[in-house]
Amino acid sequence: MTATVESFSDDSARPLKDRVIDELRTLYDPEIPVNIYDLGLIYGLDVDEDEGRVEIRMTLTAPACPVAETFPSMVEEQVFTLAGVREVTIELVWDPPWTKARMTEAARLELGML
Repeated sequence: MTATVESFSDDSARPLKDRVIDELRTLYDPEIPVNIYDLGLIYGLDVDEDEGRVEIRMTLTAPACPVAETFPSMVEEQVFTLAGVREVTIELVWDPPWTKARMTEAARLELGML
């Protein structure tokens, strides 16, 4: 039996913004089984590749969401784990209010809304 070594591509060679989006897609709303990016909770994403700075404007499905106090810091911690990220700023916004119309087609399909 011959052992083989798998070669993995260097993910840090991909644009930081793409890697941030991929990372956001690993985080799920605690009440809806869809990732926060496809759910439409990310209102803005600014990435400075050279400085390693990531700024995220996000919302939650409702102001009374039980994780309103802790979820933004969870997002910050997760994004901060990416190679090349030196600073993460999360701004929680409520305007405009989140609606189901902000969801991607894939999210609507996953929830049986198409």
